[in-house]
Amino acid sequence: MNITSDISLVSLVLQASVLVQIVLGLLLLISLLSWTYIFTKMLTLGKARRQTAKFEEEFWATSDIGALYQRASGHNENSGALERIFESGYREFLRHRKSGTQETAAVTSGVQRAMKATFQRETDRLESHLAFLATVGSVSPYVGLFGTVWGIMNAFRGLANVGQATLAHVAPGIAEALVATAMGLFAAIPAVVAYNRYAHDTDRLSSRFESFMEEFSNILQRQFKPSQNGR
Repeated sequence: MNITSDISLVSLVLQASVLVQIVLGLLLLISLLSWTYIFTKMLTLGKARRQTAKFEEEFWATSDIGALYQRASGHNENSGALERIFESGYREFLRHRKSGTQETAAVTSGVQRAMKATFQRETDRLESHLAFLATVGSVSPYVGLFGTVWGIMNAFRGLANVGQATLAHVAPGIAEALVATAMGLFAAIPAVVAYNRYAHDTDRLSSRFESFMEEFSNILQRQFKPSQNGR
């Protein structure tokens, strides 16, 4: 009965060495931050997918890109990533037309650069905190392993002062070590799963953005030619 009491989870943490308690506290903090980012990214990427699908539907359904641009300009913070990419590209297109640029290649290049800059900012925003999840997934098991090694060392040091080793003497130290291992895995596994999933989702959104940029550049190039020929 005493052994059961000694190896309960709470007592193991409270009776652990200071270094092991620091390791467990660090892993707990990392795990809480990791879960916070996991839920945040789930909401962020879900919203980004919905906004992208909605804008793609609006873009391909409209026959007046200018009117769509006016609506996109008024959305500001409520607009999605793809909508901001479209807005930056069409703004650059209008700037070239107002300046009287005669070369189609110059207009197309300017539009692509503008959209590429916005694309990079939006991609960076979507990828935020993914590096943290990757780090947690790769480092946490080693931090837990460090606590495990230290706990086992303490267990063996304790046996040096005991004439006869029994399960009652060995179990608390070994259990303390295993708690550190379990905590490291508890922090690492969700982070790895979330990172792989969210990295895949981000790549798919980036591919959709890049495809839209190419198609939109072709549309603007065709729109510019009549005005060039009319001069």
